[in-house]
Amino acid sequence: MANTVAELVFIPAPGVGHIMSTIEMAKVLMNRDQRLSVSVLLINPPLPVPTLITYIESLAKNTIERIRFIKVPQDQTPPKLDLKAFLVSMYECINSHCKYIRNLLVDMINQPGSTRVVGFVVDVFCTGMIDVANEFNVPTYVFYTSNASLLGFNFYMETLCVDQDQKQDVIKLLSDSEGEMVVSSFVNPVPMKAFPADYQIQDGFDFLMCSFPELRKAKGIMVNTFLELETHAMKSFSDTNAPPVYPVGPVLNLDGIVGEIDNRDVNVISWLDGQPPLSVVVLCFGSSGSFNEVQVKEIALGLERSGHRFVWSLRLTPDLEQSFSDPRMVLPDGFLERTLGKGKVIGWAPQASLLAHEAVGGVRVPLWVELNSRELVVQCTNGRMANVF
Repeated sequence: MANTVAELVFIPAPGVGHIMSTIEMAKVLMNRDQRLSVSVLLINPPLPVPTLITYIESLAKNTIERIRFIKVPQDQTPPKLDLKAFLVSMYECINSHCKYIRNLLVDMINQPGSTRVVGFVVDVFCTGMIDVANEFNVPTYVFYTSNASLLGFNFYMETLCVDQDQKQDVIKLLSDSEGEMVVSSFVNPVPMKAFPADYQIQDGFDFLMCSFPELRKAKGIMVNTFLELETHAMKSFSDTNAPPVYPVGPVLNLDGIVGEIDNRDVNVISWLDGQPPLSVVVLCFGSSGSFNEVQVKEIALGLERSGHRFVWSLRLTPDLEQSFSDPRMVLPDGFLERTLGKGKVIGWAPQASLLAHEAVGGVRVPLWVELNSRELVVQCTNGRMANVF
């Protein structure tokens, strides 16, 4: 980093998808200005997920030109994650590292010959660290790894929940109502029961009330989207008092994971090698995406009835297990036998390798995006076209 004159500090949430997106965003900025260098501060996950911990450890030992990875220290007895208030507890656990972030920043600034720190880029789960940057008169931007439609929806939900009574009214409305809600970032009214489950319970709204008031302190929000995909959502921000929102996507990782996690992807890639081109649907819901047993059975029934070939990255909710060796414990009886040869159920999913495979012809989008049509065709990393459902 000797030839750089300005340094950005990136703080991602401790999830593989968040970290990977952050690294790719850092690369985008550095490719635009050779004077920039980046320090990525890696926080240990509140939940002991072996694959994630291994990934973070591998990054800390990895070297990318003009990017350095720094593990953030933690308390000897870290805060425990409350699974009954998962989102809020996750936010609080992550932001309990603020004192260590402050110390690292002091060390970076005082180090002889150090590069000048010119900005923070933090995840939406790390907005409590904006105050740390402000102590040093360093501007902060938020890198929002989801889409603009959901960002607008979150801002709208925040404005509806200014006090506890209103919050309870909104939760009841979303969980019980058969009606529709008009949200400025969506083109069409949305059935209230179609909203994600996080917004039908107290935890989702408590998270918004923790994170989004802090997010408003940022100088701007970078969103992993592009104008052609979410034109209406991007235009809707002009009517809000949110910080400026910038579409910076699509931010893509076409090279796979930096620092391999393990070799568990070999079997699924070998299985894909034996499938016809563009015949396989991939279901992957992100490193934190998980379902209870009832939801798992419904997805399984839908897959079986569709008749499509599939790869399914299946994970239980955090109060059970992160991934498991015997999926029969939650799948419908006989599901694996009936789909033998046509489907593959796995735990960890090597997403970049899967999407690059010529057998993949469909992807279940894990982000809550409103599209003007029911189906969107996108280009996968193998250059082919795939249907996104």
